[in-house]
Amino acid sequence: MTSTYSSLHDNYVSNKGRRTSCVTLAVVLGCLTVLGIVLAIVVLERPPTTEGHETQDFEDNFTQCHMSLVESIPVYLKYKDNVTFGIPLEQVWNDLISAATKQVDVVSFYWTLTGEDININTSSDVLGKEILKRLEELPSRNVSVRLVSSVPSVRTNSTDLKILKQKGVQVRKVNFGRLTNGVLHSKFWIVDRKHVFIGSANMDWRALTQVKELGVVVYNCSRLANDLHKVFQSYWVMGHSNSSLPHPWPAKFDTDINKQHPLLVEEDQTTSSLYMAGSPPSFCPQSRTQDLEAILSSISEADEFIDIAVMEYFPATCFEKPRKYWPIIDDALRTSAFERKVKIRMLISCGQSSDPAMLPFLQSLASMNYPEHHISIQIKLYIIPVGNQTEVPFTRINHNKYMVTDKTAYIGTSNWAGDYFLTTAGVSLVVSQPTSHSTWNTKTLRSQLKETFNRDWHSEYTVHLNETRPNPDCALLR
Repeated sequence: MTSTYSSLHDNYVSNKGRRTSCVTLAVVLGCLTVLGIVLAIVVLERPPTTEGHETQDFEDNFTQCHMSLVESIPVYLKYKDNVTFGIPLEQVWNDLISAATKQVDVVSFYWTLTGEDININTSSDVLGKEILKRLEELPSRNVSVRLVSSVPSVRTNSTDLKILKQKGVQVRKVNFGRLTNGVLHSKFWIVDRKHVFIGSANMDWRALTQVKELGVVVYNCSRLANDLHKVFQSYWVMGHSNSSLPHPWPAKFDTDINKQHPLLVEEDQTTSSLYMAGSPPSFCPQSRTQDLEAILSSISEADEFIDIAVMEYFPATCFEKPRKYWPIIDDALRTSAFERKVKIRMLISCGQSSDPAMLPFLQSLASMNYPEHHISIQIKLYIIPVGNQTEVPFTRINHNKYMVTDKTAYIGTSNWAGDYFLTTAGVSLVVSQPTSHSTWNTKTLRSQLKETFNRDWHSEYTVHLNETRPNPDCALLR
């Protein structure tokens, strides 16, 4: 018995020692695991550091990005009193200038912020002159300003960029004609790597008072701003006189935000996914979703409706000679209407300088409308009255470039013709929301865009393509 007891006791002591060692080891491993998790959280939560710029504040949480629709309504264009509008364009540009503390990067096809730039004397350029003056003052506030425009560009007598360079602003022009046989048609702002504006508006006083523009402003969104900054940097690097397109683009231009891996944003209790797309293909690293893909996927994923508002719609190339048939977007729309019975509405701009060659393409697409077979393709022309503004060239036009579906909001900088996706630089923001939302949240970007389209569709400035009659303000109807 004693021997048995001693044996049990020895086993107990031995096991106790082993258990004590195991417990100690488990505690140590547990502490290391917790420490590892804490460090991982810190690393994951920290916004990425960008070359030449310090890390953003922790409070700048990308999941709380705030998006708002931006609009410019031409003078003397009146709507009914009960309709709503986006934030005025001049207000957004002024707010971005006021908010800037470190850096402002702006891309625009061309610069004409004063009436003198196009040889006219008009009081409607006051807002443009104010923007130019405020941009001039930024370097004196120790804010770095970099501007990019296109070569070739619109022929004007503009001195805007020369004046800005004299004030300490850095300016580069990208020779897209040499690089891609196209132009730089992008229009966007990046402020302090936190705030972004993207839209149809060039840096032109007419964009503020004479042309109907649409865009989006995104505040406190460093992840998105840093991603768009990579696009800016690609333009900036190609602005050197001896530049040549890299094949492939260096890794620093890669993005981890695209259609396959969108940025998740929560705003007003609604979760959205968003990403930036770009064109032309030669300016996009493999990781960047191309603008054409963004449009085609938005069309193919729609289940109920597709509403489109663009200045020009051509299933062809416009600037390439000889012109070529390019039915990629056109085919996608026809397929959606015919096979999936998606309802399609298109608002096409028409002004005095519009290309009448659009008309047969639009008529062909509209001819598919067949309500008895549940095929719905409706097309309207949006015509802004010229009135007494005849002295202002290339104006009184709906310059919008957007699409809204039951799932997606797309806001871009390109007209819908082949050249814009093959050789011309453009960007777009694509915002998607879960289909589980049974009601429209009036605060979301997609709902704002839908409301804007409906406002314009039902306005007095539209006419159905099959109900047209001569109109001196529309080149398609003369």
